[in-house]
Amino acid sequence: MSLRSVLGTAAGATLLLLAAAPAATATVDPYETVTVDPTGRIAPDGTVTLSGTYRCLGNSGATFVSSSVSQNDPSVRHGIGGTRAVCDGVEHSWENSGKPSSDALTPGAAQVEATVMELSSGGGLPLPRFHAVQRQDITLTKS
Repeated sequence: MSLRSVLGTAAGATLLLLAAAPAATATVDPYETVTVDPTGRIAPDGTVTLSGTYRCLGNSGATFVSSSVSQNDPSVRHGIGGTRAVCDGVEHSWENSGKPSSDALTPGAAQVEATVMELSSGGGLPLPRFHAVQRQDITLTKS
């Protein structure tokens, strides 16, 4: 069997597994939340810090609060770190920091998306389970 047919078979099997896997679920429980603070900070070196709170229930896999920010062009999002989440039903604070690859972010209006997501490995292949998502307009300030 040629390498091309092995790769083609492997790719086909992967697509079949993904098609058979349950779709990523959105928030099912309204008790699960994530908030974004109305102000984010830009440090002199360009590092952006975003923060807020989250609450989630019963995770069985690794769970994180991720965040991204966009400014001017909503199709361009900059990932700003990730924080490990504890899903015990209690409200917790989160804070993510990251340095975009360019000086694309400046003080002023911006849009943030924060997500509480679990990587659930029920069938061996890690699949995302979304506990909560929040999109919010904020103001970036110099720190």
